[in-house]
Amino acid sequence: MSLQIFERQLRLMILLTQNRYYTIEQLCDKLQLSPRTVYRYLELFDEMNQFEVYKNGNIYRIDKSSKFFQEITQLIHFTEDEAIMLRHALDACPCADASFSRLQQKLAKIYDLGILDTVQSDSQRANNLRNIYHAVKNQQQIILHNYNSPHSNTTSDRLVEPYHFLNGNDSILCYEPASHSNKTFVIQRIGSVQTTEQSWQYKHLHHQLYVDLFSFSGDKLMPIELRMGRLATNILKEEYPRSTTSIKPDGPNHSVFSTEVCSFVGIGRFVIGLLDDIQIIQSPEFINYVQQKLSTFNNNFSQQYKANTH
Repeated sequence: MSLQIFERQLRLMILLTQNRYYTIEQLCDKLQLSPRTVYRYLELFDEMNQFEVYKNGNIYRIDKSSKFFQEITQLIHFTEDEAIMLRHALDACPCADASFSRLQQKLAKIYDLGILDTVQSDSQRANNLRNIYHAVKNQQQIILHNYNSPHSNTTSDRLVEPYHFLNGNDSILCYEPASHSNKTFVIQRIGSVQTTEQSWQYKHLHHQLYVDLFSFSGDKLMPIELRMGRLATNILKEEYPRSTTSIKPDGPNHSVFSTEVCSFVGIGRFVIGLLDDIQIIQSPEFINYVQQKLSTFNNNFSQQYKANTH
């Protein structure tokens, strides 16, 4: 095995054992590998019988309790705290030597340190994010003080078990014992975070949820593919900047947008508002959803029109 192949497999192994969850597409993007190569490495890990590779939907991870894993990581893997300390030390160093830059790049490729990047203009949010991250890592319950909920129009303290970051680390998926349910909490709406001494009590009830590009969450993802003209393409990029990586050119005046959604509501609003500039390629279920919405609108409009003309 060449050193280059070993390095790729090692980087994949580290990504799959962090407190994060990745799709094949995200792994390919982070490692600059093809899906075929990533699948081949995953099969190799599984065939070795030393690593337990788990798949949940299109999410992959390696169980840290896998045979020999702890022994390996003790020899070759920094802890998150060690990696963060090293990254901050490199950032603060005035030396402009190329070796420093290479080391920074290697850390950025191997460790997902962006989750703990401080936000200079919002120190409270950065502190909240850091406390939540460590609670996830240590499997501890936390209290979200003064959480502002737009759904219930209340501000309250919430005892939760945080276990999965979502939406570019803007939200955290938690199990809330009081409501007996898994919920998504927006980091920006948290007043402060208090870490408790209580470990997770409901790990068996933690469920994987996803948040799509249109900020709708759910426990399953549905594929969507649209062919769009210039107008729809530009509006999508402006209103949802993260969509850019999912848009591919299709001739001089069109593009193809491929994504997965948790609900047809968000993307349905976008498509129905720009029907003249969008063709639905996939899925049949989404086509039926749009047709039903249009039929309901036509029926309501017809009834209103008749009522107004009599």
